[in-house]
Amino acid sequence: MPEKCLFCRIVSGDIPADIVSEDEEAIVFRDINPQAPSHLLVIPRRHVGSLDDADEATDLGSLMRLAAEVARDEGIAASGYRVVVNTNENGGQTVHHLHLHILGGRLMTWPPG
Repeated sequence: MPEKCLFCRIVSGDIPADIVSEDEEAIVFRDINPQAPSHLLVIPRRHVGSLDDADEATDLGSLMRLAAEVARDEGIAASGYRVVVNTNENGGQTVHHLHLHILGGRLMTWPPG
């Protein structure tokens, strides 16, 4: 676990976060700079730098299922939501720990950015 990784520090409890769900493999917390009325992050507890670094030990399906579960719990599933994974610099990734953004509570436009 990289010591300076912001999300690893959240997983370890060194940095507080508004955690809304967690299991043995992942945690979900509210983004501190929300881009939608509901903006949550799903991260694996184990450090994975990006989607490009995911390996057979990274259960991507579990992360997606958890995202869907949290969207239902947040009350945004019926109206719709977006799940985004930014990967590396040109993909807009600013924290180099794999994370899924769950965005909902407003109309999402296309193209996204």
